[in-house]
Amino acid sequence: MIHSRSKAINQTKLVLLQQRQCINYIPFQQKHTFTPKKPKPKPSTKPRRKQNPQNHKKIRKPKEPIPFVNDLKEIRDPDEALSLFHQYHQMGSKHSYPSYASLIYKLARARDFDAVETVLGYIQDFNIRCKETLFISLIQHYGKAHLVDKAIEVFNRMTSFDCVRTLQSFNSLLDILVDNDRVDDAKRMFDDADKMGFRPNLISFNVMIKGRLKKGEWEEASRVFDEMLEREVPPTVVTYNSLIGFLCRKGEMEKAKCLFEDMIKKGTYPNAVTYALLMEGLCFKGEYNEAKKMMFDMAYRGCKPQLVNFGVLMSDLGKRGKIEEAKSLLSEMKKRRYTPDVVTYNILINYLCKEDRAAEAYKVLTEMQIGGCKPNAATYRMMVDGFLRVEDFEGSLKVLNAMLTSWHCPRLETFSCLLVGLLKGGKVDDACFVLEEMEKRKMRFDLKAWEGLVTDACIGDGNAGGLVSELISAH
Repeated sequence: MIHSRSKAINQTKLVLLQQRQCINYIPFQQKHTFTPKKPKPKPSTKPRRKQNPQNHKKIRKPKEPIPFVNDLKEIRDPDEALSLFHQYHQMGSKHSYPSYASLIYKLARARDFDAVETVLGYIQDFNIRCKETLFISLIQHYGKAHLVDKAIEVFNRMTSFDCVRTLQSFNSLLDILVDNDRVDDAKRMFDDADKMGFRPNLISFNVMIKGRLKKGEWEEASRVFDEMLEREVPPTVVTYNSLIGFLCRKGEMEKAKCLFEDMIKKGTYPNAVTYALLMEGLCFKGEYNEAKKMMFDMAYRGCKPQLVNFGVLMSDLGKRGKIEEAKSLLSEMKKRRYTPDVVTYNILINYLCKEDRAAEAYKVLTEMQIGGCKPNAATYRMMVDGFLRVEDFEGSLKVLNAMLTSWHCPRLETFSCLLVGLLKGGKVDDACFVLEEMEKRKMRFDLKAWEGLVTDACIGDGNAGGLVSELISAH
């Protein structure tokens, strides 16, 4: 039955794609100037000093560009990247470490991990010595893809590539474990650090504190903090910010303020993030005016307000539906000669889209671009979803095109909503374009998602709905 349903859905997809015709996408001349010859200096009668060769620093020659790496930068499709690698090899080019590293970075960013493993095999076959930074990057990419076991495997395999593991790669894996809710595994690894030849440093302790707080384990986090002090690892403002932030989110403002005063007494001075966390706690308790007062008072304590502090106030206004006041605050920032960054603009765009004011949000997007601030992936995703909320599918498609041109990628749910809207509007060509872009990025719907997509697209068409039901129930 499942096979029949899959076959039916694939046939439906093929019909959609067939309705669209394939479209074929479309020396510096050196100037010679006359330089008069300088007269030769007269020979000096003074005895020459002996020159110390240590006083003359060797001037390093600039590295020659690697043709493969230059060509690789122009390629977006990971399959083409691997093909280019083989083409250079067939032409007799001997790939060195920079070529292998650049290719792996490209493939890992595209999450083509099968190809990554293939290239790692080539590295071992040709006995290419690798730097630790390559494996740290791989560990982080596997972590972002939630392939934690693969990240652990990479860490364990590093020595087989003649690469020495240091505390930096140890901390990277520790952070990946915590971010993927495997705090107990991180604890075991942290406890075995001495056996592995590592001595946990400030970053190690901060990661473990973050992990305990993420699980809501204040007592355990406090124990890690105490162990940190016992091992004479001095905490920094980042350490205190983790603890203060947790207390503020729990609404325990008195404890947070006590810890704030304690860190100052012990010689660790708060930064803008520390104040932002306290301001968030006040806003959470409905004390917006107190939070605003704290932002303007922090300068008297030697800490100038930063964009993050304005962002806290803007977010609170947005949550309470006070969009106009948030806009006024943005104008006030500019009057005070603050240059808003993409995070600041995203706060306003986010709440405008949630209020079904996508057209206004798009004006803010245009304004930020004119001001020289580039949108990031979050900006585009919010705008695409914002237009979808008001069923402006043409607007969504316009933003999607800009997003893809900027090398960002929407979520699978966004693709699905956009496809439904385009199909309902009879825009089959545009729907097929979206499907092709998904395929390029190896993003695919499962059977259940296809059923929902086709059914939603055919709502209101009695004949089409019956056909879909027949396809789904076919054996």
